[in-house]
Amino acid sequence: MRLFPHFHALLKPAAGRMFVVMGERLIDAQYQKSPIPVLRAAKALREMEPGDKLRVLATDPGAVADFRDFCLTSGHALIATSESRGVFSFSVKRGEAP
Repeated sequence: MRLFPHFHALLKPAAGRMFVVMGERLIDAQYQKSPIPVLRAAKALREMEPGDKLRVLATDPGAVADFRDFCLTSGHALIATSESRGVFSFSVKRGEAP
């Protein structure tokens, strides 16, 4: 029995291990070493429109500094960061095109 059967209907697979959940793209980069999560995010953000949101899940603690520095230097906004049970969640809003 699925705990949240309606949740699977909200997931729409995109390219690779990226999903679109309620209008926000999601990259599951858990168990990937730094800097892979931020590199995957950078690639996805290049394909998105300004103002679109991306959420990345990562387990490497180094991703915290990576995402902070990446957003400061790239013009994207790090709008939320959280951690729960060793999984870091980063929400990034796509900045204006260079």
